[in-house]
This record gives sequence, C-alpha cells and structure tokens, in this order.
Amino acid sequence: MMGILLYGCIGILTVGAAWLVKTEYGGPGRENGMTVRNAAGRNMTAGNAAGGNMAGRSTAGRNMTRRRALNVSALLLLFAVLTGLAALRIDVGNDYGNYVNTFHEIFVGGYVVTEPGFNLLVRILYTLSGGENYLLVFGVFAAATAFLFLKAMYDQSLDFSLSFTLFMLLGLYFRTFNTVRYYFVLAVTLYSLRYVLKREYGKFVLMILGAALFHKSVLVVIPLYLIALLPWKKWQVAVGAVFAASLPLFQDFWMEILLKLYPSYQNTVYLEQGTGLEGSLMGILRCAAVLIFCLAGWKDVKESPANLFYFRLNLLGLALYSCASFIPLVSRLGYYLITPHLLLVPGVLCAMKKREGGSAKRRLLYGAVILLSLLYFGVFLLTADQVGVRVLPYHTWVFTEREWLNGSYIF
Repeated sequence: MMGILLYGCIGILTVGAAWLVKTEYGGPGRENGMTVRNAAGRNMTAGNAAGGNMAGRSTAGRNMTRRRALNVSALLLLFAVLTGLAALRIDVGNDYGNYVNTFHEIFVGGYVVTEPGFNLLVRILYTLSGGENYLLVFGVFAAATAFLFLKAMYDQSLDFSLSFTLFMLLGLYFRTFNTVRYYFVLAVTLYSLRYVLKREYGKFVLMILGAALFHKSVLVVIPLYLIALLPWKKWQVAVGAVFAASLPLFQDFWMEILLKLYPSYQNTVYLEQGTGLEGSLMGILRCAAVLIFCLAGWKDVKESPANLFYFRLNLLGLALYSCASFIPLVSRLGYYLITPHLLLVPGVLCAMKKREGGSAKRRLLYGAVILLSLLYFGVFLLTADQVGVRVLPYHTWVFTEREWLNGSYIF
C-alpha cells in the first residue's frame, strides 16, 4: 500500500509540474516532427514573427523570458524526480537481479547475450568507479531514459502537459524500471520520429543502428516506421491483412524465422511465455481505444501527416497484438508502435481546438482520455507487484543496509 501511495504522489507531483510547461503549437513545424518556438521558448506563429510594434515586442520579450524560465524550471524538476526515483531504487523490477549478474559477467569477461554497446558502457562505468558499482549503471540509464523521453515529448508534442500525463498514467515511466536497456532504446525511437516525419532517413537509420548496439530488437522499427509513412493503397492494405492472418495460422513457421533472427531466445524459458490473446488483451484494448478516438476525430487525423503517421502505427500495433500474440514478449515489439500515442492523442485534440465547431467534441474526448487513463493507472498500480512487472514494492538503497550482488542479498 505504501508503494501505491508513493507512486500516486509521484504521479500527482510530476503531472502537476508538467502542466506548468506550455508548448502547444499548431503550425507547419509540427508536421516535420517538432514544434516551433522562438529563442525565448514560447510558441511562435507567422503573425508573431512578422508583426508587432516596438513596445509590444519589448513586453512580449519579457513575458517570453518568464515563460521560458518557468518551462525550464518545471522540466528540471521533472527530470530530477524521474531520474531520482529510478536511480535510487534497489531490487525493483522483475529483472533487476539478472541485470546485476549480467553486469558482473560483462566485467569479468564471461559469456553474455547482451549487445556490444551495452557491454562497453558497463565496462567503462565499472572501470571508472573502480569496481562493480551496478547502482551507477542503473543511475546512468535512468538519467538517459528520462532525458530522452522528456526531450521527445517537449520538442514533438503539441501539448507537452497531456503527453506527459499519458506517459505517467499509462504506466510507461514505471515500466522503465524493467529491462533498462530496452526502455532506453524505446525512448530513442520516440525521439527518432522527428527524422522520419522530416524525411531525413539517413539520420533516422543511423540513430536506430546506434540504438541497436543496446537492444537489437529496435531494428524492426526501420521497416515498420517507413511502411507507416508511405501512402497506403487498397491492394497494399489487403496484402498486409493477408500477412497478418498468416501469423496465427502458421505459427511454427514464423517462430522458426524469428529464432533465426534472434537466436538468443533458442531453448530458453522465454519460448514458454507466448502471451496469447489473454496476455495481449491490454495492448489490444489500448490500440482499439485509440482507434475509436481517432475515428471520432478522423478529419483531424487525415489532414495532418504526423497524426496520420501515428494512426497507422497504431493500426500496425493492433494487428501485432491481435495476430502475433504467440510471439514471446510480443509487447517489446508492440511498444515501438504504440508509444507514439503520447504524440497522437494531443495532436488530434489540439487540431480540434483550432478547428471551428470542434470544441464540444474535443471536451468530450479530452475527458474520456483522462478518465480512461486514470482507470488504467489504477489497474496498473494494483498489478504492479505481479510477476513480469514487479515495480512494487519499492525499495531504495538510501534507507536499507542491504545490497543486491550477484543474485544474493549482502548485508
């Protein structure tokens, strides 16, 4: 119960701070994957940039400086809280002990299946700290992951406060306590969306290749994101539907191919963890809810290249959860497709705000989003101590004398 109260208080504190940050902008820069702000930090329209008398500019400059200061202060608070809670934990996360063992094997030159970039970083941090300081490794990943998520939402969302609210209420932040290298890479993919939308494919591919040095599953986003960016013709949708239908019908064939691509799962317990439709239910419901939301605001989806791109990613996510639920740890692939919900939902709602006659529908959808997110957060907290999540109970090395080392508690 104390852990639930702690996470609830963290949610209230951080969401409250996020609402102090103002980033909304509906101009063309959003379609290139990022919002546009002037040097002082306030969103800038063409009219603001071109006009205004000298007195008005002077007043606006002072106001924009105060706005930027408030934004920076709130963002620093968010970064400190998110990084601190994650970095101060010990034995929180279903694979915390496994990672400590992996760090040890990397340092002593043992056999590990983790990627070379991750291995190199662990060796560097252990060498610099003069020993097996696994707390430092977790702290570095906590800071890097929090920074990238905040940076991506601040630069690319039309409404940072709503994006951050979804980030917390959908449990995404607390899930970063598990599989630290995967969630670091997930943050990289969210940041990389700007390059996809700007058609800067070289930067996008290089960023993903760099991320693959920490978790090679991220390579799947290269074809998936590019597929979502292309115009979809009817025959292409039909081919995709046939392919999706073939996944559950020929499971053994597709599993054989996947194991050749990812041989480290061969003969492991992960092969016994095919989630099935029941295990993928929350992913299916989430994608279906976003689909209904987008259909309700379809005009604001189809008229925005960014929103349409995120919408297609959601469709791919729905197909993955529905038709490929037999794949072990399918959520690792699914999150690459549904994490852009953090940008899609605010994008559609902000487009409605700027469209005449859309205010009533916007208020209704906005309320529905917040209500469903709160319900989701409540369910997440009640199940956060279960196997496969285990982000509760929360322990910190600040208030305990025991340390986790190589699978054992050392007092």
